[in-house]
Amino acid sequence: MRNTEVAVINYGIGNLLSVRRGLECCGARVSVTSEPEQILLADRVVLPGVGAFADGMEGLKTSGLDKVVHELVKKGTPLLGICLGMQMLMDESEEFGLSKGLGLIPGRVIPVPVLTSEGNPLKVPHIGWNELVFPEGHYQWGNSLMEGIKPGDAVYFVHSYMALPDNPAHRIADCIYGGNFLAATITRDNVTGCQFHPEKSGEIGLKILSRFLND
Repeated sequence: MRNTEVAVINYGIGNLLSVRRGLECCGARVSVTSEPEQILLADRVVLPGVGAFADGMEGLKTSGLDKVVHELVKKGTPLLGICLGMQMLMDESEEFGLSKGLGLIPGRVIPVPVLTSEGNPLKVPHIGWNELVFPEGHYQWGNSLMEGIKPGDAVYFVHSYMALPDNPAHRIADCIYGGNFLAATITRDNVTGCQFHPEKSGEIGLKILSRFLND
C-alpha cells in the first residue's frame, strides 16, 4: 500500500523526527500528533519512545493517549512500538521500581543482564549494531514484520532494559548480547514491537518499516 497514512504518537517523549523521516522514506504520509481522532483514523500507528518507562507511561496517561492506544488496537489498526514504545506494550516494567504498562502483550520489562552467559562483566546499556537471530523454537520469519530479513542482518540498539514476553511464541526475533538472548521483535495479533531503532538501522531498518506499511 503506497501513501499509507501513519500517525506517530506524540506524548512528549520520543525520537519523533527520525521516525517520521524513516517512514516518509518508505513512502508513507506521516502525521506526528497527539490528536485522538487523527490517531484513530490512521491506517497504521507508531508508538516511539526513548528514556524511562515510568515517564513514558505518565506521558500517555496524562494526555489520555493510553486509552486511544487501546481503542485503536481493539479496532484492529496495526500498531508498532519502537524501543521504549515496545517496552510499554508489556504488562509492567521493573525500571526504577514497578510500573504498569499498556498490557497489550503479556509479560514484563526487566534489566539487560550485567553478566555474560559465562559470568563475566557486560557493558550496559546495550548500544550499537547487533545481529538478528531466530528465538528458540522459531525457524522462519514469513508472515511477520521480519519477512524478507535474514538471520545475521544487523540493526541498531540503545537500551538498558528488555521485554520478556510470558509466551515465547510472541518473540519473533532476538539478538545475542554477551551470550544472552534478548527479545528484539515481539508481536501479538495487530501489535508489534521492535527493541531496536529501525529508523536508524539503514537499509535493513527501512525494509522493516516498509513491511509494516505494506503488511
